[in-house]
Amino acid sequence: MKYADVIIDISHEKLDKTFQYIIPAAMEETLVVGMLVHVPFGRGNTLRDAYVVGISQSPSFDISKMKYIASIPESRLPVEGRLIQLAAWMKTNFGATMSQALKTVLPVKETVNGRTRKYVCLNVSQNELSDYLAKISGNRTLAARARLLEALMDNPRIEQDMAAAKLSVSAQTIKSLEKTGKIRVEEEMKFRNPVPQGVRKDDRKLLNEKQKYIVDSFCEDYAHGIRKTYLIHGVTGSGKTEVYMNMIENVVNQGRQVIMLIPEIALTYQTVMRFYQRFGDTVSILNSRMSKGERYDQFVRAKRGDISIMIGPRSALFTPFADIGLIVIDEEHEAAYKSETSPRYNAIDTAIHMAGLADASVVLGSATPSVVSYARCMDGRYRLFTLSDRAAGASMTKVHTIDLRDELKSGNRSIFSRKLQELIADRLNKGEQSMLFINKRGYAGFVSCRSCGHVMRCPHCDISLTEHTNGKLVCHYCGYETPMVKRCPECGSPYISGFRAGTEQIEQLVKRMYPQARVLRMDMDTTGGKDGHTRILEKFAGHEADILVGTQMIVKGHDFPDVTLVGVLAADMSLYAGSYMASERTFQLLVQAVGRAGRGKRTGEAVIQTYTPEHYSIQAASKQDYEEFYNQEIQYRTLLNYPPVCNLLLVRFSSVDEDALNRAVKTLPKPDESSQVIGPANASLYKANDIYNKVLYIKNPDYAILTGYAQRMEMLARTDSSYRKVNVQFDFNPVNI
Repeated sequence: MKYADVIIDISHEKLDKTFQYIIPAAMEETLVVGMLVHVPFGRGNTLRDAYVVGISQSPSFDISKMKYIASIPESRLPVEGRLIQLAAWMKTNFGATMSQALKTVLPVKETVNGRTRKYVCLNVSQNELSDYLAKISGNRTLAARARLLEALMDNPRIEQDMAAAKLSVSAQTIKSLEKTGKIRVEEEMKFRNPVPQGVRKDDRKLLNEKQKYIVDSFCEDYAHGIRKTYLIHGVTGSGKTEVYMNMIENVVNQGRQVIMLIPEIALTYQTVMRFYQRFGDTVSILNSRMSKGERYDQFVRAKRGDISIMIGPRSALFTPFADIGLIVIDEEHEAAYKSETSPRYNAIDTAIHMAGLADASVVLGSATPSVVSYARCMDGRYRLFTLSDRAAGASMTKVHTIDLRDELKSGNRSIFSRKLQELIADRLNKGEQSMLFINKRGYAGFVSCRSCGHVMRCPHCDISLTEHTNGKLVCHYCGYETPMVKRCPECGSPYISGFRAGTEQIEQLVKRMYPQARVLRMDMDTTGGKDGHTRILEKFAGHEADILVGTQMIVKGHDFPDVTLVGVLAADMSLYAGSYMASERTFQLLVQAVGRAGRGKRTGEAVIQTYTPEHYSIQAASKQDYEEFYNQEIQYRTLLNYPPVCNLLLVRFSSVDEDALNRAVKTLPKPDESSQVIGPANASLYKANDIYNKVLYIKNPDYAILTGYAQRMEMLARTDSSYRKVNVQFDFNPVNI
């Protein structure tokens, strides 16, 4: 006998409240998670709709008090059913509870102030209306009725507010006419539309030969029912967005819907308007700066069929479209596509699984694809398309790589190399714009030598050591520790320390060196509020500044035709960020930064400043050569068993009781013999907010072995008293350590 856990009401308040029913023998083979069923509910056994969220072999309470599922409706699987199936898959593949997964995929039902619009509609034929108007003609007490009915002869549906304002018709007059049956009043819910409305001007660009080949190949596959995952590897400025829009247009024209994910930081007014110009009111957006009510409005509009294209960050993936035909993920390499809260899902893998449920295709795009995605192209799981030239004949950026060790030897102690200083002055004289990028992504207090470039690394993990305030250097993978050094072990130089510089200091320095320059700064401190990012970017686009100083948020997909210089002030800061992905992140950031220059008619230049110009990621980035980088990086991953060659499971243990935490990690289940185990060790923040943290890493090529271990660990945490005070969380193939 089998049992089904069901939810009766799909609202976030009720997702934890499941009810168990017996599955009739005739349904055992057909019933699956996500299905809509009819169940007898309450004392009166009223038949209610319910969704199956779990199936088990054992009852959770007395079977004699349990009811049977009544029936399975023969209707098509509702949107909610598909999302529940997706949640069940996420629960297993990302180590979460079903409740956590459901709350991630199902939109919150928000109680918002309903905005309604009333319309006065003609409820009789034109002939009947003419007869009635003839009867009341000349009757001054019914003049308001006559004015309204005459207007309805020309337009049989008038907004009530307009009738009151323009025709001087009172609500009482409308009520009186409604009673006669001559008119009816319709009420329509008005949903907020976050896309700025304007005059549409479809200025679609003519595709070049390579763009056209990609679009035609996709459309041919789609027409033949072939659903694949495609990766478009296109250099910065190669016209990937135009390719996406042509693919989207093909799918929308077939009556299906499209989800387009972009990193929130790149969700600019500029991007949204390109889609609005092409697709009009069928486009909507989601972002974190919208209120909960505004976000929920967009989900309702999607479910009603008012929109066909949803653009937004990771959470937009769960838009409740009835018939998704395509999911596009731009800048697919971005870490933002990996959730940092449970379930720690990867949006790309989740999108691919979701596309399988919906008979949809997936298109990924990037100038710097993730090593994982490119490896999947190499083994045939994805189809690779390449755009190797910039659109409209624009030339690639000229890159200068500056060795800061040489600058130090020549007596230049400024954070700006002589070459960068020269080029900034040149751009100011020409009236062109510059961007200065400080590469702080993932900065974790690495220690390096200013004289020779040597970086202190863990001898066991080949990960840079992190400087702690207790005077020690620590590896955040295996827990290895060593005292802080005062001289470089390679060259004996005393110039060895952590690197510290921020955007505010850079801004002040630029203003001192170039007092005539107008400078804008863009970082977390200056982009607060609903339109923080947009306000600064619009100022820069409108030439209200000559130089934009910022962190990685200034290099994410923005297109400023008058920017002809990009300066990367400290390439090494992300290169030694204490993660196996540090080289990949550095390469991606540098190529994206370099790609901001020369996107208009004038050739761009970029300056990459570094203490380690010989590192393969910096060399490949300076040449904007992805293949060179990938071939080196995949060798490194193979040598040390890191993804995509091997899968990695991070298990986090936390507790307010340090002794309980130490006791718990001693009872860990033994991983499969084919697994490589690192730890448990203290986390990078061992104690935070009075909570102690430990981590365990397990590597295995077989993902199923890792999900199996997570399930065993979850069971242990529920049943073993040692874990009563310990919280356990899982992160599969983490992108941030």
